[in-house]
Amino acid sequence: MSEDNPKARGGIARAEALSPEERKHIARQAALARWDTNIPTADYEGEFKIGNLVISAAVLPNGKRLITQTTFLKALGRSPQPSAGTGVLSTLDGLPSFLQAEVLKPFISEELMQSTTPIFYRSKSGGRAVGYDAELLPAVAEVYLRFRDKSLETGKVPSRYKNIITACDVLIRGLAHVGIVALVDEATGYQDVRDRQALQAILDKFLEKEFAAWAKRFGDEFYGEMFRLRGWDWKSLKGRRPQLVGVLTNNIVYQRIAPGLLEELKNRNPKDEQGKRRSKHHQWLTVDVGHPALAQHLHAVTGLMRASHDWDDFKKMLDRAFPKRTAQNSLFA
Repeated sequence: MSEDNPKARGGIARAEALSPEERKHIARQAALARWDTNIPTADYEGEFKIGNLVISAAVLPNGKRLITQTTFLKALGRSPQPSAGTGVLSTLDGLPSFLQAEVLKPFISEELMQSTTPIFYRSKSGGRAVGYDAELLPAVAEVYLRFRDKSLETGKVPSRYKNIITACDVLIRGLAHVGIVALVDEATGYQDVRDRQALQAILDKFLEKEFAAWAKRFGDEFYGEMFRLRGWDWKSLKGRRPQLVGVLTNNIVYQRIAPGLLEELKNRNPKDEQGKRRSKHHQWLTVDVGHPALAQHLHAVTGLMRASHDWDDFKKMLDRAFPKRTAQNSLFA
């Protein structure tokens, strides 16, 4: 949103002058007023998949294509819970929560800002529903990608946005693949005879290729040997690994690849309030340097495991071949 927009600045100023209770009351009254009007009923409803996420969609009598609010927010990694009593996620300046961050404002055009209004409608079964224009999803993804590009010009992308940006990048390219196929089909008339799931299959194939980069880096042999040396039953525990496995993995791998690597990964990939990390440590490694180094280390370490009779035997060889490399014992410290 541009600073040269007096209407937008005035709206923000008025909103900030209100108390939280006044803002909540206004939002609730506006939401109720919408439901009291003659809102449209969806003519068509359906679902499609983007990766593992099921997106619910609808088409209104005027041809407006919608994505339901809940699945729209999930697609962007946001909370699907609306503000209490309103049915929608509202913000101070009228922007939805997924565009609320100040760092995104310079990349939000006036046209995009006008298109972020949630649309109230009724499902085919008569239930209340809230959605967003389907074209808004790639537009929002573009905002995050422009923010990424600008961040890289001046430094690096803040870690809190990295997962969202990765998802947006895959989303944009996946939709582009489907879009060109749909255009060809429409131009040639093939859309009338193609299989109903054809476009979904194309998107699935693209995503499988993209997400192959996130495939597990730690093969079963690595953990199988760890379990053997620790005296654990691999078959019975394979689906529910002991918590010690993570500690041992950090010790065997990340503390021995490069000085200070584990500390940096923990900083970039912190635990949440439930004590869980948003992603695997190896997903933060670079493709050109980090992943090859990890693969080489795992290959060597797994060889030591196979040659060891027990855990103590392996630990001695590991410490001799790959001593821990902390920031304190770095050659450059």
